[in-house]
Amino acid sequence: MSKRFTITAALPYTNGPIHIGHLAGVYVPADIYARFLRLQGHDVAFICGSDEHGVPITIKAKKEGVTPQDVVDRFHANIKTSFEAFGISFDNYSRTSAKIHHETASEFFKMLYDKDAFIEETTAQLYDAEANQFLADRFVVGTCPKCGNEESYGDQCEACGTTHNATDLINPKSAITGAIPTLKETKHWFLPLDKHEAFLKKWILEGHKTDWKPNVYGQCKSWIDDGLRPRAVTRDLDWGIPVPVEGGDGKVLYVWFDAPIGYISSTKEWAQREGKDWEPYWKDEDTTLVHFIGKDNIVFHCIMFPAMLKAEGSYILPENVPANEFLNLEGQKLSTSKNWAVWLPEYLQDFPEKQDVLRYVLTATAPETKDNDFTWKDFQARNNNELVAIFGNFINRVLVLTNKYYEGLVPSPKTFSKIDTDTLEKVKAFPASLSKSIERYRFREASQELMNLARLGNKYLADEEPWKVIKTDPERVQTIMYVALQISAALAIVSEPFLPWSSQKLKTMLQLPTHSWAAVQTGEPLLAATHKIGTAELLFAKIEDSEIEQQLEKLAQSKLANTIANKVVEPQKETVSFEDFSKLDMRVGTIIAAEKMPKAKKLLVLQVDIGIDVRTIVSGIAESFTAESLVGKRVTVLVNLAPRALRGVESQGMILMTETPEGKLVFVNPDAAQEAANGLKIS
Repeated sequence: MSKRFTITAALPYTNGPIHIGHLAGVYVPADIYARFLRLQGHDVAFICGSDEHGVPITIKAKKEGVTPQDVVDRFHANIKTSFEAFGISFDNYSRTSAKIHHETASEFFKMLYDKDAFIEETTAQLYDAEANQFLADRFVVGTCPKCGNEESYGDQCEACGTTHNATDLINPKSAITGAIPTLKETKHWFLPLDKHEAFLKKWILEGHKTDWKPNVYGQCKSWIDDGLRPRAVTRDLDWGIPVPVEGGDGKVLYVWFDAPIGYISSTKEWAQREGKDWEPYWKDEDTTLVHFIGKDNIVFHCIMFPAMLKAEGSYILPENVPANEFLNLEGQKLSTSKNWAVWLPEYLQDFPEKQDVLRYVLTATAPETKDNDFTWKDFQARNNNELVAIFGNFINRVLVLTNKYYEGLVPSPKTFSKIDTDTLEKVKAFPASLSKSIERYRFREASQELMNLARLGNKYLADEEPWKVIKTDPERVQTIMYVALQISAALAIVSEPFLPWSSQKLKTMLQLPTHSWAAVQTGEPLLAATHKIGTAELLFAKIEDSEIEQQLEKLAQSKLANTIANKVVEPQKETVSFEDFSKLDMRVGTIIAAEKMPKAKKLLVLQVDIGIDVRTIVSGIAESFTAESLVGKRVTVLVNLAPRALRGVESQGMILMTETPEGKLVFVNPDAAQEAANGLKIS
């Protein structure tokens, strides 16, 4: 029976391109789910759009010396084009600067205002006198009151995920000027979440304890147990949707009030274009509403937005909010500011026609229950060892043999053996097992079940060996190839949510008639005898080591550039006289013995021949050099430094070291030291 679904994917900020963290956390799982539901014949509205308000955009505009509109226009086009090229199948991708959104958000605010759903308060807020501006959200940074992160924003801490008010920060400072802010009174409207606490407790803590993901339920429970407090829905800013009531001059709607309404306005835009009525998708109790988000958006989608919808009174509430955790890159947290990311536009340029490879890898390693790591080596291995060697290899063998033996015609099966019927029965079971995983939002599990279907096909061919049997029992081979072609057709159909580009390519190669997901489950022939298939093409191509090395080098360059850009250079010390400098006695020496200082992580005890004598020198370089590698090393030594006891060992000098731009320790003037005799003075 067909059902109606409204599926939303978190609105991306238009202050930068899409990267793999966004894809793994939100857009790939949401797209798999939407495509799956469409294959079931359901009525689906898959909705998204650009979030074009909020402080990050104004900060970027200030840095670039352009207007916020310039920023959002540039990145809205970039993001929309990237999603289309990658194959995210939104029914509508809108933007919050659109007229229909401004109208929808303003009307929503006024409806709540007219229902006295807000409280109006004058409170003291952080203010930057130098910039003549209130410091909302990311205009202020400070220490998180919960986890102690010293770079928390005024609305949210990215280290622990906690949301808070700017005035909660410890040691706040302006992100605009760096000044320490003062407190200044201003009037705002607040949504009294405390008044909705009973409803949220019953709806979430009782109604969704078992069906929501533990990370979502746990974060909501923590918030509710801590006691909900009024949350401001307006801000003192000049970029955003103007507050549409008396007294709202110079104020805009808080981006987290305005942004989720973007789902509604985007649905309206889609419905107008398609000649549909938008209201059933948001107001009919028979509609299932699902929000796909990252874990940093849980509170806004599970507590704030539902409270807004409940206060308005005519909207349905989300059935589920399957939030993923974060994806790391090569063992480090993704960072847009540090350019530590795999950007979607660059990926599409570097790996043309490999959209499905990234979709598959991000699904197979999805951070569904905990943070996970993307590595380029794993990307290569999953492509070469799974997509190419299992899925692609099976399809290639089936099509090549069918064209070779039967000129591309599906052969008529003869007698079915037990292995044939068992294999076909197993194929029939895959749609149900895939559906079970997808409907529980276990996309990683589903991707591996899909690969198991390809494994089944490979094993069947390997066991039955049609290339050998053709010489002795050609009728048997007709049945083998018939079964193998049914498996191929089933793969073409059920792979569509996960690998849409490859699914379409395979359907074209098989000249596959239109079949539903259910057709696989019934076991009806998907390719009839005498059906003409096309010629074989490689479904997936191997990724070479050189391609991966290029990506790793790109990341290394990003790390180096960021290290140089953020390197703190110590200020010059106070001036010394030439007479003071001339007292320093620096000589060439040779390290003749070295050993680790017991129970010390950084210290090495060195014996250095400096020509005059052999000195014991304790040096804190154990994290950069092994003791064995230093024996025979020529070094420059400050020999007349006053002795100093370190962990009970008297150090009788100092080896001169410096750092490269990459932060690597090196010896001062080692090349010259190689040519000099021990004891030679450096002047």
